[in-house]
Amino acid sequence: MKLFNYFRSSASFRVRIALALKGLRYDYIAVHLAKGEHKLSAYADVSADQMVPLLELDDGTRLSQSMAIIEYLDESHPEPPLLPRDALGRARVRALAQSIACEIHPLNNLRVLKYLSKEMAVDDDTKNIWYRHWVRTGLESFERQLTLLPSSIFCYGDTPTLADCCLVPQIFNGQRFNTPLDGLPRTMAAFEACMALPAFQQAQPSACPDNED
Repeated sequence: MKLFNYFRSSASFRVRIALALKGLRYDYIAVHLAKGEHKLSAYADVSADQMVPLLELDDGTRLSQSMAIIEYLDESHPEPPLLPRDALGRARVRALAQSIACEIHPLNNLRVLKYLSKEMAVDDDTKNIWYRHWVRTGLESFERQLTLLPSSIFCYGDTPTLADCCLVPQIFNGQRFNTPLDGLPRTMAAFEACMALPAFQQAQPSACPDNED
C-alpha cells in the first residue's frame, strides 16, 4: 500500500495511527500541503479532491477521506478492532470520533487558516485566537461526552479505538497552537494512555520522513 499524506495533517495522522495499530506496512508518500503540492497536476491526477490522506491499495484502488479509510482498514484487517463489536458501542465511538473529525477539525484545518490570513486579511494573533477558541470549545464538549461513559483507559474501553485515532492528532495540533488543555481530565488521560503505545509514537509527526521541524 501507499499512503499519500503530510506529516502535520491531522487526518493523515489518524490513518498512520490506524495502520500502525494494525501492524500494516505501507510506502510513505509525502504531499507537502504548506507548499501547495496537493494542488499540482501530479497529485490532482491521483486525488480527485486534492486532499490528504489518500490510500492506494496493492491493486491500485485509491481511497480518500481518513474516516472512510480507517473503517475500510478495520473491516479488511479486523484485528485489533478499532470499533466495538456491539452496535451501541460502535455508535458511541463513532460519535466521539466525529465530534473531532466533523466538529473541531473542519474549522481549523490548514486551508481554513490560510483563507483567514490571505483572503480575509486576519492577522496571526486573531487567527490563533480563532483556532484556540474552536479547539477548546470542541474539546470541552468531548470531555462532557466522556464523563457520560463508563470509566476507561482510552476514550472508550481499555483498547484504542477510532475515537483515539482522532483525539491524538487533535491534541498534537492544539498543543502546537498553545491551546489550553487544562480541566480535561478524561480527555488528557486517554491521550496519555495512547502516547504510551508504540503505534502512536511511530505515527506522530516527528517520526515522519517529511518532518521539517
